[in-house]
Amino acid sequence: MPRILVVDDDPMVGATIEVLLQRQGFDVTMADGGETGLAALEAQTFDVMLVDIFMPHMRGFESIRIFHERAPAIPLIAMSGYAFASSASPSPDFLRMALELGATRCLRKPFTPDALLTTIRECLGEAVLPKDKKEAP
Repeated sequence: MPRILVVDDDPMVGATIEVLLQRQGFDVTMADGGETGLAALEAQTFDVMLVDIFMPHMRGFESIRIFHERAPAIPLIAMSGYAFASSASPSPDFLRMALELGATRCLRKPFTPDALLTTIRECLGEAVLPKDKKEAP
């Protein structure tokens, strides 16, 4: 059973991801911030990490950089729901920056259950996923 670490400070987002992944047969560990996520990473092994880019107490991309440094072999999916103030003005591509800091894949919130599961499968490779699990509609 693949083990996934989910680090997100939004309790609703975290709970939604946790339920979805558990229903798909994943072993999920939740962390409500960077510090608790790093503690979980030191205490257990994981197959994939889902890490929110913007969380309190870890500024900007610090969390992505630190998680990647601590566990460079574990695929890291960066998530961001950052809303831009104006679509007319040029804005930085935070997800591209996360890739440059070590993220394997990126997801822009809100994302669909299918997008999340597809991204996780890309990181894990089809061979390690439970074949008998059906995706939720």
